[in-house]
Amino acid sequence: MFVSGNPALDLTGTVLRRHDDPVDLLTTPADLVRWTARCDEVPTVDVDADAFTDALSLREAVYRLAQDHCHDRPFDRRSLDVVNTVAAGPTPSITLDDEGVHRAGDVRAVLSFIARRGMVVLADRSARIKECGREGCTRLYLDRSRGARRTWCGMAACGNRVNAAAYRARRRS
Repeated sequence: MFVSGNPALDLTGTVLRRHDDPVDLLTTPADLVRWTARCDEVPTVDVDADAFTDALSLREAVYRLAQDHCHDRPFDRRSLDVVNTVAAGPTPSITLDDEGVHRAGDVRAVLSFIARRGMVVLADRSARIKECGREGCTRLYLDRSRGARRTWCGMAACGNRVNAAAYRARRRS
């Protein structure tokens, strides 16, 4: 679920977009609570209906901006407004103790953190944001591979499938 290399890009991956009928993995505030619980970079938070709507708006704005980045287009102004507004919110607090790093904050702080992380990668024109090349996968990811030749979002799911398919194709030849 978290293979994109950036939590803002991971948030965009909660919609399977290449289908005739996109599948949204975040349909209720409880889905967003579960998503934050799985994300190591943010605290698990309670989510109300308004914050859930804001999270979906942020997700779509980051997706549009990432598409603009991928295709070397000027950024969509409305999407910039959404990301900038959300990023202006509070940020989670972070503390360190013998047990490790602890994050705390409310849903607004989490959304602000995600927006800010997205801003950093979107502002970097040298960042290699790509779309997964595996049939059926719709994730955007940061390609940090040497030579920028990676064509899949994560090894566990897509990379293994792409490599296995390539192996089978070579064996058939």
